[in-house]
Amino acid sequence: MAATSAASSISIGSTVPRASSSLPQSRAQAVNFNYSLPRFTALRSSTLLSGPDSSSFAKSLRGSVTKSQSTDTKPYGLNINASYKVAVLGAAGGIGQPLSLLIKMSPLVSTLHLYDIANVKGVAADLSHCNTPSLVRDFTGPAELADCLKDVNVVVIPAGVPRKPGMTRDDLFNINAGIVKTLVEAVADNCPNAFIHIISNPVNSTVPIAAEVLRKKGVYDPKKLFGVTTLDVVRANTFVSQKKNLKLIDVDVPVIGGHAGITILPLLSKTKPSVSFSDEEIEKLTVRIQNAGTEVVDAKAGAGSATLSMAYAAARFVESSLRALDGDGDVYECSFVDSTLTDLPFFASRIKIGRNGVEAVIESDLQGLTEYEHKALEALKPELKASIEKGVAFANKPAN
Repeated sequence: MAATSAASSISIGSTVPRASSSLPQSRAQAVNFNYSLPRFTALRSSTLLSGPDSSSFAKSLRGSVTKSQSTDTKPYGLNINASYKVAVLGAAGGIGQPLSLLIKMSPLVSTLHLYDIANVKGVAADLSHCNTPSLVRDFTGPAELADCLKDVNVVVIPAGVPRKPGMTRDDLFNINAGIVKTLVEAVADNCPNAFIHIISNPVNSTVPIAAEVLRKKGVYDPKKLFGVTTLDVVRANTFVSQKKNLKLIDVDVPVIGGHAGITILPLLSKTKPSVSFSDEEIEKLTVRIQNAGTEVVDAKAGAGSATLSMAYAAARFVESSLRALDGDGDVYECSFVDSTLTDLPFFASRIKIGRNGVEAVIESDLQGLTEYEHKALEALKPELKASIEKGVAFANKPAN
């Protein structure tokens, strides 16, 4: 999610300047491949993108490619020079497959590692036929997990069971909590400096689980652990643009709190461009954004949950992280992170991402809230606090 550079912030790390070799945001970016970016991705559309507040995934894909390094020859893909290694843990699943496809389209990815407990070889072979530069490798089962994570820059974790009709995110806890714990233990052992993107629900609990695992391993860096809440932003932007007949590329709605039910709080009063809402519109839009996941689960009638929109949102966040790693000094997104913005240890808000992870948590969005937003913020805190504590308790539970 975009933010103006003038936004006030709580600094939690030294500011990382834009790499000297980067080009200004307003100029077309050079790509260090032997053919042009538009040839392999229709998502790049520089003509539609202008100004620092554009929040589209297309803007993310426009990000600069300012450095390169030689890569090994891998089993799949093209032998080229690129920049970063990304691992998707749970790549054969409903989110993992479309997410892996979108990540493979990124010009910043040199190698894409796909991991799952089964059926990942076919996914890797299929993706390897796409004429994009990144090289694809597959890894199956716990015995190959360490190799999957070696020297990886960004780890994305969509692994776990999906939500079904009648299930809440909390119902997923017992299964997905154990999966996330095991995977993050492997990350801690094999690529402790990587950015970690947690998608597996319930995010309000799985992110604290990941933090506790990393603490126990002695490698916890709060600036590099992210709960991916981008889907809430994507939905808010879409629903607001439809309701107000706005050009979607211009719409930017910050979403704070957590990533389940009432803990999801879209700050409609801070929508860009500025737009007015009636009290009825605010309530209906807020409830729809909070319950959008259930809307998809019910519509699929037992056939799955929000996989495609989640993959899109997660790919946007991955691309933003890669842009930040590559030296882009203007990367903002909403994410559920270790935070001092409220009295809760974790909280979703807009953050600035740099080469070392979270550079700042943007505090200005919590200033000047409407009465409705203030009440909603206070109402979400007890539920979010309970979810966080549940995750911490699980991570610290003695092994049987």
